[in-house]
Amino acid sequence: MRANAFTRRLVGGAVVIAAATAATLGAAGIAAAAAPAGNLGTLAINRTSGLDTDAPTYTTSAGCTPDSDGYSLFVYGPGAWDAGFTATPVTDVGYSQSAGFPVVQGLSFKDIAVDNATTIVPGKYTLAVYCVDQFAAENKGAFTRDIWFTTATAWQDRDPNASVATTTALSVAPAAPVVAGTNVTLTANVTPATAAGTVQFKDGANNIGAPVTVVNGVATFSTTALATGARSLTASFSGAGYATSTSAAVSYQVNAPAATPTTTALAVTPSGTAAAYSTVTLAATVNPGAAAGAVQFFDGATALGNPVAVSAGAATLSTSTLAVGAHNFTARFIPTNAAAYETSVSAAVALQVTPFAGVTASETITTTVLAGELLISVANQNVVLPSPVMAADGSLLTTAGSLNPIKVTDTRAGNPGWNVSGQVSDFLNGTNSINGANLGWTPKLVDKSAPQVITVGAQVNPANAIAPGATAPNGLGLAAARVLATASALGGNGTANLSADLALNVPTSTVAGTYSALLTLTAI
Repeated sequence: MRANAFTRRLVGGAVVIAAATAATLGAAGIAAAAAPAGNLGTLAINRTSGLDTDAPTYTTSAGCTPDSDGYSLFVYGPGAWDAGFTATPVTDVGYSQSAGFPVVQGLSFKDIAVDNATTIVPGKYTLAVYCVDQFAAENKGAFTRDIWFTTATAWQDRDPNASVATTTALSVAPAAPVVAGTNVTLTANVTPATAAGTVQFKDGANNIGAPVTVVNGVATFSTTALATGARSLTASFSGAGYATSTSAAVSYQVNAPAATPTTTALAVTPSGTAAAYSTVTLAATVNPGAAAGAVQFFDGATALGNPVAVSAGAATLSTSTLAVGAHNFTARFIPTNAAAYETSVSAAVALQVTPFAGVTASETITTTVLAGELLISVANQNVVLPSPVMAADGSLLTTAGSLNPIKVTDTRAGNPGWNVSGQVSDFLNGTNSINGANLGWTPKLVDKSAPQVITVGAQVNPANAIAPGATAPNGLGLAAARVLATASALGGNGTANLSADLALNVPTSTVAGTYSALLTLTAI
């Protein structure tokens, strides 16, 4: 090392002191044969990363030993650095035995390499501050810390191969308890905020949706699908170069929705009395009028015929087969969805059926009920989606649109109900393709005949721009048959028009061009 290398980088009084103390031990000081264990403590560094041209400042974790009167700084590392090079010769500038003290690195890492005719190679380097007895020329112990050169010119204070510890905290809004179907937002806060990775939200051992990318330490997921009951919600972070961490469980109560009360009123025509074989009409009125379901009419404890579908809050049954004698009629409303509406029973209405006077005659009346048919048709078979555009995070391309109306007509005897499902092929453009599982839909009922009882299928989310040939995660995309709508038994006869909002995710690697897919709609 050049004799003036240290003094040319210090300023002020430090030059005089360094020069004076170096006269006792020599310009370099005393070094161990290899990096010491740091038996006196550690060193704090004034920056977390830097370049080979840096000369950082360090602070010891405690004062030097009582049998020392100065200190020196050495650097150990791979190759030629193994035996240690002087960074700061022996000095007593700022020296303390009672508390930690600052140590200025006299030479930059690059200058140390040049002065010792070597180079910096990537790897771990150890900085050692020795407490020195200058008269005896002995080291009395050392403070150490490690840094890592990731290239020949750049270093950092963290092992690039070690995982960074993380913590994950979970918050849930709105506050519990909530009613099933409420839109619940789960927010995970990951520390440090620079951690790159994803968070998997869980309900007990079950995943809630797909992993969510962490952005600035935050990942958020919203769902309306939390099951009824006491839920145990957690968020688990994972990412390359970072240790996994799981939040504390958040207990969250989801209650079943309260059903809306209903009332049912019954009117009987004629009122009071009726002759045998005459037509008697039972008319039920259900409130609220929007309540979907059917009415079962009773004569005492005996059901009269099949349940009658409620339309606009009304259901009617006519009969001419009542036996002679006293009758006591009631009407019982049975909701389609018991979670949405409550059952209700009308007050009893009495009717006296009197004997038929005179001779009787009879005729056998025969009719043939035609089988009827179930038809499905599309007036316009061409659906053109807008050109996909880049998502905000740049991860995929998206587009959306709607299916043209689909007409389903059912004239079949027995009114058995029906089901319409759809399945799409891959989108093709010559030899290029887009996976059909990247298409999802939200079924819609455009209109229907009044007596029909139709339930649209569940929303099917598109896959997240998966590659051609890849299998979609369970429940995503229309590559498998998905329900568009269902008509219940006794609720299918008539004409219904169906549609669906479409959503398509396209990989950013997709070659430009016009892609077409065939959506097959099946009614059974």
